Amino acid sequence: MEVKKEIKDPILALDKAGFEVSIVGGAVRDLLTKKEVADWDLTTNAKPEDILKLFKKSFYNNRFGTVGVVLPNKSTVQITTYRTEERYTDKRHPDVIVWGKTLEEDLSRRDFTINAMALRYAQAFGSEAQARRGKPLKIVDPYKGQQDLKDKIIRTVGDPNKRFDEDALRLLRAVRFATTLGFTIEEKTLAAIKKNAQHMISISGERIRDEFFKIIDSDNAADGILLAREAGLLKIILPELEVCFKVEQKSPKRHHIFDVGTHCVKSLKFCPSQETVVRFATLLHDIGKAKVAKVTEEGVRTFYNHEVVGGRQVLAIAARLHLSRHDRERLFRLVRFHQFTVNENQTDKALRRFIKNIGVENIEDMMDLRIGDRLGGGLQQPESWRLKLFRQRLKEVLKKPFTVADLKIDGHDVMKILGLKPGPKVGEILNKLFEEVADDKTKNKREFQLKRLKETRSISD
Repeated sequence: MEVKKEIKDPILALDKAGFEVSIVGGAVRDLLTKKEVADWDLTTNAKPEDILKLFKKSFYNNRFGTVGVVLPNKSTVQITTYRTEERYTDKRHPDVIVWGKTLEEDLSRRDFTINAMALRYAQAFGSEAQARRGKPLKIVDPYKGQQDLKDKIIRTVGDPNKRFDEDALRLLRAVRFATTLGFTIEEKTLAAIKKNAQHMISISGERIRDEFFKIIDSDNAADGILLAREAGLLKIILPELEVCFKVEQKSPKRHHIFDVGTHCVKSLKFCPSQETVVRFATLLHDIGKAKVAKVTEEGVRTFYNHEVVGGRQVLAIAARLHLSRHDRERLFRLVRFHQFTVNENQTDKALRRFIKNIGVENIEDMMDLRIGDRLGGGLQQPESWRLKLFRQRLKEVLKKPFTVADLKIDGHDVMKILGLKPGPKVGEILNKLFEEVADDKTKNKREFQLKRLKETRSISD
């Protein structure tokens, strides 16, 4: 197992100072499965003050025994003192932290078996001769995490009810790990998630967002959403989506074959975008249907203005999950305007209105949402010929921007012919004429526009 030099250095420093040190957390999983390690975490019997003395470029601003050590490549390795924890009044953080004495004691407080493994160094890396004689790494695995890793199972360390009662975020983390790793949740652990799901209400929007977005970004995102629903978490995290599974869409004159909730999840599955906000918008694009659903006398299901209602809903969701202003605005535009019309007879004016509504920077994102929407609705082709034509027309309109400034007359002509003085009225007349010309650029001729101004004067007279 290859350990980067910049990680070996702090390990050797701690060992040289006489402390125990081990690699823990996701780094162990990655090393065992031969994946690139994203984050390195170390644990030691050294106290925070000992660690701070050893490393000049370090910081300690929490009460959990974790010291951040800045490495030469500017990245940070987290080094945490062995500890045990007691009482979790807020269902998230321990009320009491006691420094532990052994690695095994520290591993016993961790959430899942695949996260409760460590790679301990016997005299760190030892001498070169010692390293040649044998492996300097020794795996410590008191909860059979290696077996669960091999069997692709998410299982808590010890009693699952106790683990989830300590920290409710673990409920969603179990789903996240199962989704991102392609694992299943062990039966007793899943039952405990369902039993304790209501504890999620005590978790902050930011924490829920971070875990949920990792599910959204996963290759198995659709399965993850359905697993969250099965576990009873979706109705707490996104009740606006949960209720959609009860809303049918199949009816005469409709191509949809799935209920709204299933359609939204399938749309996410087929969305080609790798952007988190776009994928989230695709998942939520039809949630407004649950509020506006009606059935006509002929048995046709209608969802008029669902995009307007959905736009308001995603603004509330964005606020609840503390999305940035930029992401909130992007999410809103994608949901609010996703119900755009595509046909071969659209005017340039209609296309410019579409671009103005969603923003030039969001055009490709909206196309990705539409593709997910189509495939998630049971259609076989990602793009219809009309959508392809629509894309091409958008490109043409963007290449040839047309504004009031492109008219063949200007404000001086308006004032001269209509006898007006400078003011807002001049701009209003130019804008009105622009709307007429925008629909038919053959009218963008000076003779035609002067004639229209004279007609305006005669009407006014």
